[in-house]
Amino acid sequence: MLNNTMSPAQLHILQHSLGLDKHGQGTSYRNRFVTDPTCPDGILCTRLVALGLMRDYGPQSLAGGMHCYAVSPAGIDAVNFESPPPPKLTRSQRRYHAWLKADCGLTFFEWLTSESVKQLDTHS
Repeated sequence: MLNNTMSPAQLHILQHSLGLDKHGQGTSYRNRFVTDPTCPDGILCTRLVALGLMRDYGPQSLAGGMHCYAVSPAGIDAVNFESPPPPKLTRSQRRYHAWLKADCGLTFFEWLTSESVKQLDTHS
């Protein structure tokens, strides 16, 4: 898609701006990056603007005069395309992540011995 025109540091800025992890995973809960355009991150953002992957909304008084950048729709597509796939999780890791998501008030051991885990194991 981008023909290797985007560096890993630029990909990281796009992911961070959207609140995503290094694999482009998670719930995107923001779309902003505030920095001075002359600092290293600002230079990367300026290059992303030139590539059409971000928008520069200019200096913002609320941000102390720093520039506010946002990821463009093309930048969102680039994150989806360029982010590496997440590593495969083992069965134990999948169960641990399921316990974290369950947020059920049980200890991990209590949760492991509960009926809900037995049902989870039959579907894995």
